[in-house]
Amino acid sequence: MDPLRIEVTRGPMVESVHRVSAAVVDATGRLVAAAGEPGLITFWRSAAKPFQALPLLEDGVVDRFGLSDDELALACASHSSEPIHRRVAAGFLAKIDATEDQLACGPHPPLGREIEREVIRDRITMTPIWSNCSGKHTGMLALARHHSWPLAGYQRLGHPVQTRLLTSVERWTGLPREEIVCTVDGCTTVCYGLPLRAMATAYARFGGSKESAAALLRRIILDHPQLIAGTRRLCTDLMLAWPGEVFAKVGAEGVYSATIPGHGLGLSIKVEDGDFRSAGIALLAVIRQLLVQFGDPCGGLARLETLGEYAAPTIENTRGEPTGVVRAAGSVRFLDT
Repeated sequence: MDPLRIEVTRGPMVESVHRVSAAVVDATGRLVAAAGEPGLITFWRSAAKPFQALPLLEDGVVDRFGLSDDELALACASHSSEPIHRRVAAGFLAKIDATEDQLACGPHPPLGREIEREVIRDRITMTPIWSNCSGKHTGMLALARHHSWPLAGYQRLGHPVQTRLLTSVERWTGLPREEIVCTVDGCTTVCYGLPLRAMATAYARFGGSKESAAALLRRIILDHPQLIAGTRRLCTDLMLAWPGEVFAKVGAEGVYSATIPGHGLGLSIKVEDGDFRSAGIALLAVIRQLLVQFGDPCGGLARLETLGEYAAPTIENTRGEPTGVVRAAGSVRFLDT
């Protein structure tokens, strides 16, 4: 079988190739499709955020502080630092009686292209609330405040906040914590190293869970795609194109996880060399092949056609002239069911 990969063309030639590993599972963790090495151990990065946000609902933090759906969505986000994202983060901090200087995350270039240009043009000095992870970090502060745990050091491994979040990751992935590699993420807090198959299992379970906390958080995410990423971002535009039928969450270094609740499936992909531009292309290719294989009662294939700029982006030279394309090639392999 021709293995799934991402090709970068220039003129008539393939100039570069990025290998892809993927795992597609059902809620029992049964592998139904794969590419490369579905057991590849890598870091989940920001694709873990929903499972770091669930304790806010499960532990009563939402009721205690009267958190809004917007604030819960932002806790799951890798946002673009747009005004709406910063406004929701500021309100979230105020509700839990915390300040921006208590956020352990630091600022970085915005993930939204227009916002990044604005920052450069206007020479804006960014603060921690601009971090794409400011919602997640505010959620961690809220958890600490609710349980009367120290706010200082909330981001570090061994702090009660991180122990509680690790319990959530352990439960949804089905992986004992002894098998989860914990280290420091780019936003200063803990990130998790685990097999793609375990990541996909968590998303499959989340997509179909009838537990009140998971079902509510899933509904909030699906209802607030603009807060999960932002303008001209694939996570947002995929959910807008196919509302209520898919949730996808990007992670750094070529990682993506997603759930298609109507099919009872979760999936995780890793572009093995970490190429960020290839990750979304790989995600869309896997989703497309799943719909072809397992059926498309909700019209997902037609909706994916509207995302062509993400599925096969054009490469341009410095004069804006097209020179090639970044495209998916090959396919996942389907296992006997």
